[in-house]
Amino acid sequence: MAGIKFENDGDNHWVPDQEHEDIKTIAESMYWYSPKFSPKDVPKFYDVSGISENPKIFQLVVNLFVQRYKAAPEGTGPTHIIGYDARGFIIGAPIALALGIPFVLLRKEGKNPGVVVNSEGYRKEYDEGKPETLCLRLGSVDKNSRVVLIDDLIATGGTAVAGFELVEALGGKVYEFAACICLPFLDGVKKIRAACDGKFKDVPVFTLVKDTTVPDAACGDPRGEWEEETRHVSASKVNAIKTKYDFPR
Repeated sequence: MAGIKFENDGDNHWVPDQEHEDIKTIAESMYWYSPKFSPKDVPKFYDVSGISENPKIFQLVVNLFVQRYKAAPEGTGPTHIIGYDARGFIIGAPIALALGIPFVLLRKEGKNPGVVVNSEGYRKEYDEGKPETLCLRLGSVDKNSRVVLIDDLIATGGTAVAGFELVEALGGKVYEFAACICLPFLDGVKKIRAACDGKFKDVPVFTLVKDTTVPDAACGDPRGEWEEETRHVSASKVNAIKTKYDFPR
């Protein structure tokens, strides 16, 4: 990662040079699926397992985040990493471990033990029927905490803002919001800036990859015309399905 530059994409939203070979390599592993093969009805469902199932790429991602936060002057960098339930756990935990700082679980409604503080309800880029909430355990961060909030992606910004509000409620400060990929057409960064009367307008946002950097070849859909009734197949049909279709990963 020698010589990699971080650029302000506007509105204090930082991204690495998208032409850097390491970033292109990560982008090629950001597999996405069409609505037909996704758990949610979205145009492209990005799958973090494209990173987690490739140790070389996973280490590259972790190293890039660690490099960024270790570059902060002594005594000014993050003191905690908070990961969003659930894909933020995958990315955030090894970063916290490499930095030698605590990793905190930001969980869905009621999933943390102890006394918990709940966020306001928010909606995501796909319809879940009712607003979701997140919770942090009281005492997991405090007034001395400088927190990196991390998730797999930024979409509408609702999930991100819920984390911002909880960190502030516990007395901490959001050092940065970070993610692997941003979906700019959903204006998530703008919504973070506008939330709570602009309270978080100056908090840096950092994403590794723009969705425009991810190639069409990273589509994980089976090749060929899918003739099955559903993408869910029984264990007894695995060999037949593998023979019938070409799977890119």
